[in-house]
Amino acid sequence: MEIVDLRESSWKLNRRLLYLAKRGEILEEEYEATVKEIIKRIKEEGDKALFEFTRRFDNVDIDATTVEVPYEDLEKAYESIEPEVREALEIAEERIRSFHEKQLERPFFMEEEGILLGQKIVPLERVGVYVPGGKAAYPSTVLMNVVPASVAGVEEIIMVSPKPNPYTLAAAYISGVSRVFRIGGAQAVASLAYGTESIPKVDKIVGPGNIYVALAKKLLFGTVDIDMIAGPSEVLVIADDGADPEWVASDLLSQAEHDELAASILITPSYNFAREVKDQVYKLLESLERKEVATKSIERFGTAFVVEDLKQACEVANFIAPEHLELMVRDPFALLPLIKHAGAVFLGDMTTEPLGDYILGPNHTLPTGGTARFFSPLGVYDFVKRSSVLYVSDQGFKTVADLAEVLAKAEGLQAHALAVQVRKKRL
Repeated sequence: MEIVDLRESSWKLNRRLLYLAKRGEILEEEYEATVKEIIKRIKEEGDKALFEFTRRFDNVDIDATTVEVPYEDLEKAYESIEPEVREALEIAEERIRSFHEKQLERPFFMEEEGILLGQKIVPLERVGVYVPGGKAAYPSTVLMNVVPASVAGVEEIIMVSPKPNPYTLAAAYISGVSRVFRIGGAQAVASLAYGTESIPKVDKIVGPGNIYVALAKKLLFGTVDIDMIAGPSEVLVIADDGADPEWVASDLLSQAEHDELAASILITPSYNFAREVKDQVYKLLESLERKEVATKSIERFGTAFVVEDLKQACEVANFIAPEHLELMVRDPFALLPLIKHAGAVFLGDMTTEPLGDYILGPNHTLPTGGTARFFSPLGVYDFVKRSSVLYVSDQGFKTVADLAEVLAKAEGLQAHALAVQVRKKRL
C-alpha cells in the first residue's frame, strides 16, 4: 500500500492519482482483443462457442441439455440453506423492494387548447442479470439486480452465473427470477445480447462482473442496452484522525478481497493516521481467507493520499469519482454538500460499506472506474422505457400549425412544411 502526499498546488498531476483515475482505461487495453474475439465467435457460432468458452474459462462442462438450471432446483436450494441465511435473504429482499418501490415513475398527461401531451411508462419485456460466480458467492447481487426489475414489472428475468451455488439459487427463487443459465464471462454477455440456440436474447443486461464482463457490455452497447460499465470494485474512505485506524483498514480490505483488480483508497489530512491505517491493513491481511486476492489488490491499487484538509480531500474524491465513498470524519454531513461524484455515499463511522452491500436497501450495483461522473446506481428506472404521447385536435392544430411551418421552411425541409400545409387547406 502506497502513501502519497498531495499537499501541493499541482496535485491533479500526481502520478499515482492519475494511475488510479485512469485505472479503467489501463485495464481495457490489456483485455479488449480477447473480449472482441469472444463476442465475434458467439455471434457467429452460438452455442458451440458458448460451450467451448465455458469449459475453457469456467471449467464447467455443459451442453444444450444442461446449460439451464431446472426451476425446481431454485426451490430446493431455498429449502436447503441454513434458516438464518434464508431469513437474512428474505429480510434483505423486503428492504430492497421497499426502497426501490419509491423509485416507480408515474405516467402523466397535460392538456392545453386542444393539445394533449403525455408520457407513457412501459417495463422492458426481457432482461438479463449477470451474477458473478467464480471467486465467491453473490446472493446479494441477485437481490440487488432482480428486485428493481421485478418492481418495474419486467415480464421475464434471465439470470446467468457460471457456477451458481445454493445461496445464489435461493436468492433467485426469493426475488423472482424466471430462468437461470450456467454461463459467465464475456461469452455470457454476448449470448444474452445476440441470443443463441439455448440462451434467449434480452433487451438489457445488468449486473457487475470482472473486466471481461465490463468490456463485453461496453462493446455490445447498442446491440443491447446495459445498465453501466461496472468494472472491479472500489472504495474510497475520507477519514480524519478521529477515526479508528482498524475500522478504516477493515473497510479498505472489504473491497480488496473482491478482486485482484479492486481499488482501496484512503484520503486523510494526517500523515501519521495514514501510517497507522497502512499498518493495520497488513496486520488484518494475515487473518483473511482471501488473503492472496486482497494482497494483490492492495499492492497494485491500495493507496493512502495525504491532503491539506478535508476540503481538499473532497476535491480529490470528486476527481476520482469512486464507486463507494465513506466519510469517516467527525461531522460527515458537513462534507456531503462538497461531494459531487460518487456511486454511493456512506456517512459516519458506523455506516460501513458492507451494510450497503447486503441489507440497508439502496442498490449496491454502482458505477465504477470514474463513471460516477455520469452514471447512477441501478434502480427501477433502468428497467422501464418512456414513450411520448401526443394528440392534436383541430383547435390545437390551428394553435401550432403556422409555427411548425415557419420552422420547417427555416430548416429547408419542404415535405415537413407540406405535411402541415395540406391539413391547413382542409381546415
